[in-house]
Amino acid sequence: MLASLLFLGTWPAVLTLLEQRGRLPQHTYLDYSITNFLAAVFIALTFGQIGDDKPNMPNFITQLGQDNWSSILFAMAGGVFLSLGNLSTQYAWAFVGLSVTEVIASSITVVIGTTINYFLDDRINKAEVLFPGVGCFLIAVFIGSVVHSSNAADNRKKLSSTNYKSKASHAKRPKAKQNDMESGIPYVSNSDVKEEKAKAGTAEYLIELENRRSIKVFGSKTFLGLGIVFFAGICFSLFSPAFNLATNDQWHTLKEGVPHLVVYTAFFYFSISCFVLAIVLNICFLYKPMLGLPKSSFTAYLNDWRSRKWAFLAGLLSGFGNGLQFMGGQAAGYAAADAVQALQLVSLLSGELFS
Repeated sequence: MLASLLFLGTWPAVLTLLEQRGRLPQHTYLDYSITNFLAAVFIALTFGQIGDDKPNMPNFITQLGQDNWSSILFAMAGGVFLSLGNLSTQYAWAFVGLSVTEVIASSITVVIGTTINYFLDDRINKAEVLFPGVGCFLIAVFIGSVVHSSNAADNRKKLSSTNYKSKASHAKRPKAKQNDMESGIPYVSNSDVKEEKAKAGTAEYLIELENRRSIKVFGSKTFLGLGIVFFAGICFSLFSPAFNLATNDQWHTLKEGVPHLVVYTAFFYFSISCFVLAIVLNICFLYKPMLGLPKSSFTAYLNDWRSRKWAFLAGLLSGFGNGLQFMGGQAAGYAAADAVQALQLVSLLSGELFS
Protein backbone atom coordinates (compact mmCIF):
# COMPACT_ATOMS: atom_id res chain seq x y z
CA MET A 1 0.00 0.00 0.00
CA LEU A 2 3.01 2.29 0.49
CA ALA A 3 3.95 1.82 -3.17
CA SER A 4 0.35 2.55 -4.10
CA LEU A 5 0.45 5.75 -2.04
CA LEU A 6 3.58 6.89 -3.89
CA PHE A 7 2.22 6.11 -7.37
CA LEU A 8 -1.26 7.56 -6.79
CA GLY A 9 0.22 10.70 -5.27
CA THR A 10 2.59 11.34 -8.19
CA TRP A 11 0.56 11.05 -11.40
CA PRO A 12 -1.78 14.02 -10.68
CA ALA A 13 1.23 16.36 -10.51
CA VAL A 14 2.38 15.17 -13.94
CA LEU A 15 -0.99 15.84 -15.62
CA THR A 16 -1.30 19.22 -13.88
CA LEU A 17 2.08 20.25 -15.24
CA LEU A 18 1.09 19.29 -18.80
CA GLU A 19 -2.09 21.38 -18.59
CA GLN A 20 -0.15 24.35 -17.25
CA ARG A 21 2.22 24.06 -20.20
CA GLY A 22 -0.68 24.34 -22.64
CA ARG A 23 -1.30 20.75 -23.71
CA LEU A 24 -4.98 20.06 -24.28
CA PRO A 25 -6.41 17.89 -21.48
CA GLN A 26 -8.27 15.76 -24.03
CA HIS A 27 -4.95 14.79 -25.65
CA THR A 28 -3.30 14.15 -22.31
CA TYR A 29 -6.11 12.00 -20.94
CA LEU A 30 -6.25 9.83 -24.07
CA ASP A 31 -2.54 9.07 -23.66
CA TYR A 32 -2.98 8.49 -19.94
CA SER A 33 -5.87 6.07 -20.52
CA ILE A 34 -3.87 3.86 -22.88
CA THR A 35 -1.01 3.11 -20.48
CA ASN A 36 -3.40 2.98 -17.52
CA PHE A 37 -5.19 0.08 -19.22
CA LEU A 38 -1.92 -1.59 -20.27
CA ALA A 39 -0.85 -1.64 -16.61
CA ALA A 40 -4.01 -3.61 -15.76
CA VAL A 41 -3.38 -6.08 -18.59
CA PHE A 42 0.20 -6.57 -17.38
CA ILE A 43 -0.96 -7.20 -13.79
CA ALA A 44 -3.60 -9.70 -14.95
CA LEU A 45 -1.22 -11.66 -17.19
CA THR A 46 1.59 -11.79 -14.62
CA PHE A 47 0.31 -11.66 -11.03
CA GLY A 48 -3.00 -13.16 -12.15
CA GLN A 49 -1.29 -16.25 -13.55
CA ILE A 50 1.08 -16.92 -10.63
CA GLY A 51 0.42 -20.08 -8.63
CA ASP A 52 -1.59 -23.23 -9.25
CA ASP A 53 -5.08 -23.01 -10.70
CA LYS A 54 -7.36 -24.02 -7.80
CA PRO A 55 -11.18 -24.34 -7.83
CA ASN A 56 -11.59 -21.65 -5.17
CA MET A 57 -8.73 -19.52 -6.50
CA PRO A 58 -8.64 -19.77 -10.30
CA ASN A 59 -6.04 -18.04 -12.44
CA PHE A 60 -6.91 -15.05 -14.60
CA ILE A 61 -7.25 -16.94 -17.91
CA THR A 62 -9.37 -19.68 -16.31
CA GLN A 63 -11.73 -17.17 -14.73
CA LEU A 64 -12.46 -15.39 -18.01
CA GLY A 65 -14.73 -18.26 -19.03
CA GLN A 66 -16.69 -18.57 -15.80
CA ASP A 67 -20.29 -17.43 -15.24
CA ASN A 68 -19.54 -14.47 -12.98
CA TRP A 69 -21.26 -11.62 -14.81
CA SER A 70 -22.81 -10.09 -11.70
CA SER A 71 -19.36 -9.55 -10.18
CA ILE A 72 -17.99 -8.36 -13.52
CA LEU A 73 -20.70 -5.68 -13.66
CA PHE A 74 -19.76 -4.48 -10.17
CA ALA A 75 -16.11 -4.27 -11.22
CA MET A 76 -17.01 -2.38 -14.40
CA ALA A 77 -19.23 0.00 -12.43
CA GLY A 78 -16.21 0.77 -10.25
CA GLY A 79 -14.21 1.55 -13.39
CA VAL A 80 -16.90 3.97 -14.57
CA PHE A 81 -16.81 5.81 -11.24
CA LEU A 82 -13.02 6.04 -11.30
CA SER A 83 -12.93 7.26 -14.90
CA LEU A 84 -15.49 10.00 -14.18
CA GLY A 85 -13.58 11.01 -11.05
CA ASN A 86 -10.22 11.20 -12.81
CA LEU A 87 -11.68 13.10 -15.75
CA SER A 88 -13.33 15.61 -13.41
CA THR A 89 -10.20 16.22 -11.37
CA GLN A 90 -8.23 16.96 -14.53
CA TYR A 91 -10.40 20.04 -14.97
CA ALA A 92 -10.66 20.77 -11.25
CA TRP A 93 -6.86 21.11 -10.92
CA ALA A 94 -7.01 24.15 -13.20
CA PHE A 95 -9.78 25.90 -11.25
CA VAL A 96 -8.95 24.91 -7.68
CA GLY A 97 -5.27 23.96 -7.78
CA LEU A 98 -3.58 20.60 -7.29
CA SER A 99 -3.15 20.73 -3.53
CA VAL A 100 -6.68 21.86 -2.62
CA THR A 101 -8.28 19.53 -5.18
CA GLU A 102 -6.42 16.51 -3.81
CA VAL A 103 -7.25 17.44 -0.22
CA ILE A 104 -10.98 17.82 -0.84
CA ALA A 105 -11.49 14.96 -3.31
CA SER A 106 -9.36 12.49 -1.35
CA SER A 107 -11.00 13.45 1.93
CA ILE A 108 -14.49 12.92 0.51
CA THR A 109 -13.30 9.57 -0.83
CA VAL A 110 -12.07 8.48 2.59
CA VAL A 111 -15.15 9.70 4.46
CA ILE A 112 -17.71 8.03 2.19
CA GLY A 113 -15.71 5.16 0.71
CA THR A 114 -14.15 3.99 3.98
CA THR A 115 -17.51 4.06 5.75
CA ILE A 116 -19.16 1.95 3.04
CA ASN A 117 -16.25 -0.49 2.90
CA TYR A 118 -16.20 -0.81 6.69
CA PHE A 119 -19.69 -2.31 6.64
CA LEU A 120 -19.08 -4.32 3.45
CA ASP A 121 -15.98 -5.84 5.08
CA ASP A 122 -18.15 -6.97 8.02
CA ARG A 123 -16.39 -4.50 10.33
CA ILE A 124 -13.05 -6.36 10.33
CA ASN A 125 -11.19 -3.10 10.97
CA LYS A 126 -11.36 -1.54 14.41
CA ALA A 127 -13.82 1.36 14.39
CA GLU A 128 -12.02 3.16 17.24
CA VAL A 129 -8.87 3.27 15.09
CA LEU A 130 -10.48 3.82 11.70
CA PHE A 131 -13.09 6.49 12.30
CA PRO A 132 -11.05 9.11 14.21
CA GLY A 133 -8.97 9.30 11.05
CA VAL A 134 -12.11 9.54 8.94
CA GLY A 135 -13.24 12.43 11.15
CA CYS A 136 -9.99 14.25 10.42
CA PHE A 137 -10.61 13.88 6.69
CA LEU A 138 -14.11 15.28 7.12
CA ILE A 139 -12.61 18.37 8.75
CA ALA A 140 -10.15 18.58 5.85
CA VAL A 141 -13.06 18.83 3.39
CA PHE A 142 -14.34 22.00 5.08
CA ILE A 143 -10.88 23.49 5.53
CA GLY A 144 -10.02 22.81 1.89
CA SER A 145 -13.19 24.56 0.73
CA VAL A 146 -12.38 27.59 2.87
CA VAL A 147 -8.79 27.66 1.55
CA HIS A 148 -10.02 27.64 -2.05
CA SER A 149 -12.46 30.50 -1.39
CA SER A 150 -9.69 32.45 0.32
CA ASN A 151 -7.24 31.80 -2.53
CA ALA A 152 -9.79 32.87 -5.13
CA ALA A 153 -10.52 36.11 -3.27
CA ASP A 154 -6.79 36.79 -2.85
CA ASN A 155 -6.14 36.26 -6.57
CA ARG A 156 -9.01 38.58 -7.52
CA LYS A 157 -7.57 41.25 -5.25
CA LYS A 158 -4.11 40.92 -6.82
CA LEU A 159 -5.49 41.05 -10.33
CA SER A 160 -7.77 44.01 -9.60
CA SER A 161 -4.68 46.17 -9.18
CA THR A 162 -3.35 45.05 -12.57
CA ASN A 163 -4.72 45.59 -16.03
CA TYR A 164 -4.69 41.85 -16.54
CA LYS A 165 -7.49 41.80 -19.12
CA SER A 166 -5.20 43.35 -21.68
CA LYS A 167 -2.44 40.88 -20.87
CA ALA A 168 -4.17 37.57 -20.21
CA SER A 169 -5.03 35.46 -23.20
CA HIS A 170 -8.53 34.72 -21.91
CA ALA A 171 -9.60 38.19 -23.01
CA LYS A 172 -8.88 37.22 -26.62
CA ARG A 173 -7.96 33.59 -27.01
CA PRO A 174 -5.73 32.99 -30.03
CA LYS A 175 -7.67 31.14 -32.70
CA ALA A 176 -6.20 27.81 -33.63
CA LYS A 177 -5.67 27.19 -37.31
CA GLN A 178 -6.83 23.74 -38.30
CA ASN A 179 -3.57 22.92 -40.08
CA ASP A 180 -1.64 23.96 -36.96
CA MET A 181 -3.74 21.64 -34.78
CA GLU A 182 -3.31 18.77 -37.24
CA SER A 183 0.45 19.31 -37.14
CA GLY A 184 0.49 19.15 -33.36
CA ILE A 185 1.40 22.85 -32.98
CA PRO A 186 -0.03 24.28 -29.72
CA TYR A 187 -2.92 26.70 -30.14
CA VAL A 188 -1.56 29.05 -27.45
CA SER A 189 0.82 31.12 -29.52
CA ASN A 190 2.93 32.31 -26.60
CA SER A 191 3.09 29.02 -24.72
CA ASP A 192 6.66 28.31 -25.78
CA VAL A 193 8.02 31.84 -25.62
CA LYS A 194 10.78 32.06 -23.05
CA GLU A 195 10.28 35.00 -20.74
CA GLU A 196 11.71 35.98 -17.43
CA LYS A 197 9.64 34.20 -14.83
CA ALA A 198 7.61 36.32 -12.46
CA LYS A 199 7.73 35.68 -8.73
CA ALA A 200 5.29 32.96 -7.67
CA GLY A 201 2.08 34.28 -6.17
CA THR A 202 2.24 37.71 -7.80
CA ALA A 203 -0.31 39.07 -10.27
CA GLU A 204 2.31 38.84 -13.02
CA TYR A 205 2.86 35.17 -12.23
CA LEU A 206 -0.88 34.48 -12.39
CA ILE A 207 -1.09 36.21 -15.77
CA GLU A 208 1.88 34.28 -17.15
CA LEU A 209 0.34 31.02 -15.97
CA GLU A 210 -3.02 31.92 -17.53
CA ASN A 211 -1.33 32.66 -20.85
CA ARG A 212 0.50 29.32 -20.88
CA ARG A 213 -2.19 26.95 -19.69
CA SER A 214 -4.80 25.24 -21.84
CA ILE A 215 -7.78 25.78 -19.49
CA LYS A 216 -8.44 29.47 -18.92
CA VAL A 217 -9.70 30.16 -15.40
CA PHE A 218 -9.76 33.97 -15.06
CA GLY A 219 -13.27 35.21 -14.39
CA SER A 220 -14.63 31.78 -13.42
CA LYS A 221 -16.93 31.43 -10.43
CA THR A 222 -15.52 30.10 -7.17
CA PHE A 223 -18.20 27.45 -6.85
CA LEU A 224 -17.56 26.06 -10.35
CA GLY A 225 -14.25 24.55 -9.29
CA LEU A 226 -15.60 23.36 -5.96
CA GLY A 227 -18.58 21.76 -7.69
CA ILE A 228 -16.27 19.79 -9.99
CA VAL A 229 -14.13 18.71 -7.03
CA PHE A 230 -17.10 17.51 -4.97
CA PHE A 231 -18.46 15.57 -7.96
CA ALA A 232 -15.05 13.94 -8.40
CA GLY A 233 -14.85 13.10 -4.70
CA ILE A 234 -18.23 11.36 -4.75
CA CYS A 235 -17.20 9.33 -7.83
CA PHE A 236 -13.92 8.35 -6.17
CA SER A 237 -15.73 7.30 -3.01
CA LEU A 238 -17.83 4.74 -4.91
CA PHE A 239 -15.24 2.92 -7.04
CA SER A 240 -13.59 1.03 -4.17
CA PRO A 241 -16.88 -0.27 -2.64
CA ALA A 242 -17.95 -1.42 -6.12
CA PHE A 243 -14.66 -3.29 -6.50
CA ASN A 244 -15.12 -4.73 -3.01
CA LEU A 245 -18.50 -6.14 -4.04
CA ALA A 246 -16.97 -7.55 -7.22
CA THR A 247 -14.30 -9.55 -5.39
CA ASN A 248 -16.14 -10.55 -2.20
CA ASP A 249 -19.77 -10.86 -3.38
CA GLN A 250 -21.27 -9.62 -0.10
CA TRP A 251 -24.70 -9.39 -1.76
CA HIS A 252 -24.54 -13.06 -2.88
CA THR A 253 -25.25 -12.44 -6.55
CA LEU A 254 -23.05 -15.27 -7.86
CA LYS A 255 -24.49 -18.70 -8.59
CA GLU A 256 -23.64 -21.45 -6.12
CA GLY A 257 -20.27 -23.00 -6.80
CA VAL A 258 -18.94 -20.08 -8.86
CA PRO A 259 -15.76 -18.71 -7.22
CA HIS A 260 -15.41 -15.03 -6.44
CA LEU A 261 -13.49 -12.86 -8.88
CA VAL A 262 -9.82 -12.79 -7.94
CA VAL A 263 -8.50 -9.27 -7.54
CA TYR A 264 -6.50 -9.43 -10.79
CA THR A 265 -9.50 -10.48 -12.88
CA ALA A 266 -11.71 -7.86 -11.25
CA PHE A 267 -9.07 -5.20 -11.88
CA PHE A 268 -8.92 -6.21 -15.56
CA TYR A 269 -12.68 -5.72 -16.04
CA PHE A 270 -12.55 -2.59 -13.87
CA SER A 271 -9.90 -1.13 -16.18
CA ILE A 272 -11.76 -2.08 -19.36
CA SER A 273 -14.78 0.06 -18.44
CA CYS A 274 -12.52 2.84 -17.19
CA PHE A 275 -10.60 2.79 -20.49
CA VAL A 276 -13.64 2.61 -22.80
CA LEU A 277 -15.48 5.46 -21.06
CA ALA A 278 -12.37 7.66 -21.05
CA ILE A 279 -11.73 7.07 -24.75
CA VAL A 280 -15.34 7.72 -25.78
CA LEU A 281 -15.75 10.88 -23.67
CA ASN A 282 -12.42 12.42 -24.63
CA ILE A 283 -12.88 11.79 -28.35
CA CYS A 284 -16.24 13.56 -28.01
CA PHE A 285 -14.50 16.40 -26.14
CA LEU A 286 -12.03 16.77 -29.02
CA TYR A 287 -14.85 17.92 -31.26
CA LYS A 288 -17.18 19.40 -28.61
CA PRO A 289 -14.86 20.68 -25.88
CA MET A 290 -15.92 21.97 -22.46
CA LEU A 291 -14.99 25.10 -20.51
CA GLY A 292 -13.98 27.18 -23.53
CA LEU A 293 -11.23 24.87 -24.76
CA PRO A 294 -10.54 24.93 -28.51
CA LYS A 295 -11.76 22.23 -30.83
CA SER A 296 -9.34 19.56 -31.85
CA SER A 297 -9.53 16.32 -33.82
CA PHE A 298 -8.32 12.75 -33.59
CA THR A 299 -5.68 13.51 -36.23
CA ALA A 300 -4.47 16.47 -34.18
CA TYR A 301 -4.26 14.24 -31.12
CA LEU A 302 -2.16 11.67 -32.98
CA ASN A 303 0.21 14.40 -34.15
CA ASP A 304 0.54 16.04 -30.73
CA TRP A 305 3.74 14.49 -29.35
CA ARG A 306 4.53 17.32 -26.94
CA SER A 307 5.18 15.76 -23.52
CA ARG A 308 3.35 12.57 -24.56
CA LYS A 309 5.87 10.45 -22.65
CA TRP A 310 4.85 12.18 -19.39
CA ALA A 311 1.17 11.45 -20.02
CA PHE A 312 2.10 7.81 -20.67
CA LEU A 313 4.09 7.76 -17.43
CA ALA A 314 1.13 9.18 -15.48
CA GLY A 315 -1.10 6.41 -16.82
CA LEU A 316 1.35 3.72 -15.75
CA LEU A 317 1.71 5.21 -12.27
CA SER A 318 -2.05 5.42 -11.83
CA GLY A 319 -2.65 1.92 -13.19
CA PHE A 320 -0.09 0.22 -10.98
CA GLY A 321 -1.12 2.40 -8.02
CA ASN A 322 -4.76 1.31 -8.28
CA GLY A 323 -3.78 -2.32 -8.78
CA LEU A 324 -1.59 -2.30 -5.68
CA GLN A 325 -4.35 -0.58 -3.68
CA PHE A 326 -6.79 -3.36 -4.57
CA MET A 327 -4.25 -6.05 -3.71
CA GLY A 328 -3.80 -4.41 -0.32
CA GLY A 329 -7.57 -4.20 0.09
CA GLN A 330 -7.97 -7.91 -0.51
CA ALA A 331 -5.32 -8.66 2.11
CA ALA A 332 -6.10 -6.09 4.82
CA GLY A 333 -9.66 -5.00 4.09
CA TYR A 334 -10.80 -2.31 1.67
CA ALA A 335 -11.64 0.14 4.45
CA ALA A 336 -7.99 0.08 5.56
CA ALA A 337 -6.74 0.18 1.96
CA ASP A 338 -8.65 3.42 1.40
CA ALA A 339 -5.95 5.00 3.56
CA VAL A 340 -3.88 5.36 0.37
CA GLN A 341 -6.23 8.22 -0.51
CA ALA A 342 -4.18 10.17 2.03
CA LEU A 343 -1.94 11.07 -0.88
CA GLN A 344 -2.00 14.85 -0.62
CA LEU A 345 1.53 15.16 0.79
CA VAL A 346 2.95 13.02 -2.02
CA SER A 347 1.06 15.13 -4.57
CA LEU A 348 2.46 18.33 -3.09
CA LEU A 349 6.03 16.99 -3.14
CA SER A 350 5.55 15.70 -6.70
CA GLY A 351 4.16 19.05 -7.75
CA GLU A 352 7.28 20.78 -6.48
CA LEU A 353 9.49 18.21 -8.24
CA PHE A 354 7.81 18.53 -11.65
CA SER A 355 7.21 22.28 -11.53
